[in-house]
Amino acid sequence: MNLSFEVQEAFSPGGVLSRAAEYFVPRDGQTEMALAVADAIEGAYPIVVEASTGVGKTFSYMVPALLSGERVLLSTATKTLQDQLFGRDLPHLVKALRLPVRTALLKGRASYLCLHRMELARQESSQIDGISARALGKIETWSKVTRTGDLAELAGLDERSSLIPLVTSTRENCLGAQCPHFRACHVNLARREAMAADVVVINHHLFFADLAVRESGVAELLPTVRIAIFDEAHQLNEIGVQFLGRNLTTGQLLDFSRDLLAAGLKLARGLVDWQGVGAAIEQSARDLRLAVGRQFPGNKLRWTDQTPEGVDPATWVRALEAVQSACQQACSVLARVGEMATDFVRLLERATELAARAECFLNTCEPDCARWVDVGAQLRLIESPLDISKAVKDTIFNTAGGSAKSWVFTSATLGDDDRLSWFTQPCGLTDVKVLRIGSPFDYERQAAVYVPQNFPKSADPAHSAKVAESAAMWSLQLGGRTMVLTTTLRALRLIGNALRVAFGHSRGLEVLVQGDSPKRVLIERFREGNAGGGKGCVLVASASFWEGIDVPGHALQLVIIDKLPFPPPNDPWVEARSKMLESRGLSAFSDYFLPEAAVALKQGAGRLIRRETDQGILVVCDGRLASMSYGKRLMKALPPMRWLASEQELMARLEQLTKIGTTECLQI
Repeated sequence: MNLSFEVQEAFSPGGVLSRAAEYFVPRDGQTEMALAVADAIEGAYPIVVEASTGVGKTFSYMVPALLSGERVLLSTATKTLQDQLFGRDLPHLVKALRLPVRTALLKGRASYLCLHRMELARQESSQIDGISARALGKIETWSKVTRTGDLAELAGLDERSSLIPLVTSTRENCLGAQCPHFRACHVNLARREAMAADVVVINHHLFFADLAVRESGVAELLPTVRIAIFDEAHQLNEIGVQFLGRNLTTGQLLDFSRDLLAAGLKLARGLVDWQGVGAAIEQSARDLRLAVGRQFPGNKLRWTDQTPEGVDPATWVRALEAVQSACQQACSVLARVGEMATDFVRLLERATELAARAECFLNTCEPDCARWVDVGAQLRLIESPLDISKAVKDTIFNTAGGSAKSWVFTSATLGDDDRLSWFTQPCGLTDVKVLRIGSPFDYERQAAVYVPQNFPKSADPAHSAKVAESAAMWSLQLGGRTMVLTTTLRALRLIGNALRVAFGHSRGLEVLVQGDSPKRVLIERFREGNAGGGKGCVLVASASFWEGIDVPGHALQLVIIDKLPFPPPNDPWVEARSKMLESRGLSAFSDYFLPEAAVALKQGAGRLIRRETDQGILVVCDGRLASMSYGKRLMKALPPMRWLASEQELMARLEQLTKIGTTECLQI
């Protein structure tokens, strides 16, 4: 019996999935994808699959992978999705298929409690605030009962907490086998379990971090795996360029200075002027920040020459040389005391790496890379490759140390043409098999799209105010159930503040704005507020909220997008990639800006319809979608929704949705 036959049987009416998996409904697209994945597994070749919302791609790749009996590496975009796959989807399928499969979850160091760092944090607790001290107490209590040490288990710990770096390790500050808690180390335990498992669930950040430094455990695991699956693959290029480049930050320097001083005073007090060495590093970090002068937080400074744009060359070079010199001084003193403690060995490695990064940024930028400076709470010097094609090709087609693998890349959004060029080209996958599976949803019946024509132009300062004014009117009609997606953080703040003023405390709707609370908390409040019986909610968000948000049912029935999501043309990385494409005879607008906008627009629109019974409206507040010639290409990227020609039609449709929502609320 071959794999394709087993897969066909599993997905057939009356098959094992329909008998054992709750809410399973056979879908042609889902079965088509599963059979294509099965063929790729049997043929040991890579495949790229765009499976639109509602296809059920998780079952489509997991069923053939599990039935194959081969060892599987499954990677997804975020730790939240990783936890969902490992904790919910995978156990259900393993049980349904009745397979004796061992599964394991593997994350990066920053996800696991470091017992040694926790002890150090307790010793320095006088230097942390009261809130962090109480959180540290909760972590210490939890540390006595947790088996995995995964901080995601700890309810109430804010993912943005400044305490997390103090109780987790990094590659640089980990003591390795010399750590007093090495045998109980949660990171090592997770890696050992991964090496013994049949299916290992990781995330893209971990995968690329390993490609960059060969330290996370994936390098050891990958040669033993026959099937590698990347879900939410549309994020691969963005995540890859982050990890495969170089960076030097003032935060890294200040953290190193703090750790150096703490270890020196504890383990070798009086042998070295630790205060002086640490102060030199701190001063060099401050001088580097001062070298760029007054800049608005969030600015990105182009760096196409020896120094960043608008920065005095002599001051900049002098500041970077001071960083390099201070780190080299630290190397010198740490080499003298290295035999006294493992802490000093690790600190020496960090000092050497920081000095090397400073030297790198004193030299010219590498070919096919972009370099810039991020200005914020800390200064970040960044050099990133313009695509990840070489790294992906080298990984996929290098079978040294293992047999040929089946590589599966899938997402709901991978491009706007038949070859999915938006994804395949920068990832170096232009010659692999490509499959596109349409959504089973009846968008013509379930959804409508409206483009208002009386709005200010997208570049007009009055545009955001008009979006807020209209969003207030439309969401009030629905009693909430509205998500406003913005293309910039500036628009996020303007629209969020305007909606709060519009609703005040008396008009019944709560306005949630990205940044006020952790993402998970905002989504939970949004669902609860729109579930009926409570205060309706409007969520204003940007960036990561355009994707990965699942709010089915009547809780979300109106998605408003403020502008067409073109890449920011003045972003240094965007500029560099545009120039690279044009140097190759391509059009930056047609081959980069338009596909980027089409994919982002499709992702944003994908928040609206999540189930066969959902209904809703997408409003794109940018007249270019209807008036410009390229608007047809962008509209083609959207699901085939019904077009609303006027605001009267929009209000009539909103009234229908209001009645539907009210009826559902009464039934809850």
